[in-house]
Amino acid sequence: MTEGQKMTTLVIHAPRNRKTPFATILATGIGPGYAIYDNLKSKLSPNPTVVLLANNLKLRAEGQLGKLVPTGIFTKNGIQRYDVHIKGLMVVSYKPEKLNRCGVAVIDC
Repeated sequence: MTEGQKMTTLVIHAPRNRKTPFATILATGIGPGYAIYDNLKSKLSPNPTVVLLANNLKLRAEGQLGKLVPTGIFTKNGIQRYDVHIKGLMVVSYKPEKLNRCGVAVIDC
């Protein structure tokens, strides 16, 4: 990190009705198929924190981004889907975050 560079946090949502639920992502460290807008991806600082949320269950875990792997699959609106690889995920106290319609957010810290 250079002086003046902001730290960012990538937030992904894994509600109970998602194909890959919170508990599975927590166990594997991989959040599959998240649609992440290019403008959000470009805001990510090196080695950002990742927050995994399950708002309906009031669960939250945090770790460090390992890598974003493009799946080659796009939404109807042309947004690339990524598998989010997360290192060191640990359950922490629940705190909600505001998410976009894809269940993703990038927060400046």
